[in-house]
Amino acid sequence: MAGETIITVIGNLVDDPELRFTPSAVAVAKFRIASTPRTFARQTNEWKDGESLFLTCSVWRHAAENVAESLQRGMRVIVQGRLKQRSYEDNEGIKRTVYELDVEEVGPSLRNATARVERVRRNNQGYGGGQAQGGGWNSDQQQSAAGGAWNDQAQGGSNYDDEPPF
Repeated sequence: MAGETIITVIGNLVDDPELRFTPSAVAVAKFRIASTPRTFARQTNEWKDGESLFLTCSVWRHAAENVAESLQRGMRVIVQGRLKQRSYEDNEGIKRTVYELDVEEVGPSLRNATARVERVRRNNQGYGGGQAQGGGWNSDQQQSAAGGAWNDQAQGGSNYDDEPPF
């Protein structure tokens, strides 16, 4: 869609991804990432952390199931998607604005980790309870990821009629 803000963010997962299903059985996973800039201070010969950016991310359909099966808190990930702004009024009547990311692509960062990617095969009974074959974490590797980067069906965008169940 024209005029959308597409961004790529590299950061660490703050929580384990939370997988839910809409009333029409469409999978959606929600997770938060923290991206913290680092700069090198030549005077002290040390790295300094800047202020962290926290983003709530949502990913849909088979990718949501793959994220829930493959990623966990603390992992460094690369996320690309559409930045969205949402305004609301909190319980005290104060107007708030939040920024969220509708994820198109997500995967582990291989900067300090290794990954073993396996194609996920799902039955064609819809998106809920997709009977994954393979995938999951290799417990012998501290931060290795196996998630289906390829799916039998196109992921499409996340402009669905179903509201996320969060």
